[in-house]
Amino acid sequence: MSGGATSVLRVHNEAIRSPTPSPTQSESSQSGFDMNRPSVISARNLTKAYGDLTAVDNISFDVPAGESFGLLGPNGAGKSTTMKMIGGVSQRTSGTLSIMGLDPESHGPEVRAHLGVVPQQDNLDEELKVRENLIVYGRYFGLPMSYLRPKADELLEFAQLTDKANSKVDALSGGMKRRLTIARSLINEPRILLLDEPTTGLDPQARHILWDRLFRLKESGVTLILTTHYMDEAEQLCDRLIVVDKGKIMAEGSPAALIREHSSREVLELRFGSERNATIGVELQGIGERLETLPDRVLIYAHDGEAALEQVTARGLHPMTSLVRRSSLEDVFLRLTGRSLVD
Repeated sequence: MSGGATSVLRVHNEAIRSPTPSPTQSESSQSGFDMNRPSVISARNLTKAYGDLTAVDNISFDVPAGESFGLLGPNGAGKSTTMKMIGGVSQRTSGTLSIMGLDPESHGPEVRAHLGVVPQQDNLDEELKVRENLIVYGRYFGLPMSYLRPKADELLEFAQLTDKANSKVDALSGGMKRRLTIARSLINEPRILLLDEPTTGLDPQARHILWDRLFRLKESGVTLILTTHYMDEAEQLCDRLIVVDKGKIMAEGSPAALIREHSSREVLELRFGSERNATIGVELQGIGERLETLPDRVLIYAHDGEAALEQVTARGLHPMTSLVRRSSLEDVFLRLTGRSLVD
């Protein structure tokens, strides 16, 4: 990466207020991330209700500076609502929330000046060219053109869009639009970047390119807060995460620690056909540590998946397909909630 592209990753030190460590932080997270760093985000008993519907239900968490922190859960779990409260665009019903030592409700402009926001849906100006989207967005922050011209070039290089600078936005692929949205969110050199479902709708190659850009931001010291329902994305990007469902925190920790605590080392997936799947469980009892029956497959959780498969065939049972894989956050969520992330 050239010097220009590197400079966009610099994080300004002019904090609006020095963040203070949370008294509830542990000495270190299970991921090895230094939890003694000061918290840039601290939530206590955070709640958001819409009439009788409680979208976010009494959740508490801390995010140290420089961490990549995830909210993992299905659609409707309360992830986006939490992000809106952090961004200061939705008022909480109760609880406390501190962003770099400030309440986003009473100090909204000051907080937002140090936030970058990547919404779930790209909201780029289709009428403007790629570079113009960055310039116009920067003007909303009152940034001078003398700053914005070189900054736009740096951001385009960072997003690998330099050759598209004078193209119309509607000519870009989905992955390019997503990278442009992230580049735009960095125009004010934020200390915290909020990403709501950053790779939804992207093909695998575009997702990996985007992950690489986010890794580079994290290495530069930017704090990343992301929501996702993709288990592989959470495992790739997050130092630590909370698993949320129906507005509540079900578990918290590093991806590896959560898998160790709530699942086995391996999972044996068996398919006997939709009708047989529902009734085969009784014949599989005693194999592995735990059994889950889903509409399309049966899951056997075991330390050794191949050994579990041998036990299945030794009982004269012959699945249509079988697959041994390592446990994932999907299995953690299934264990905690009794349903799949994609339900």
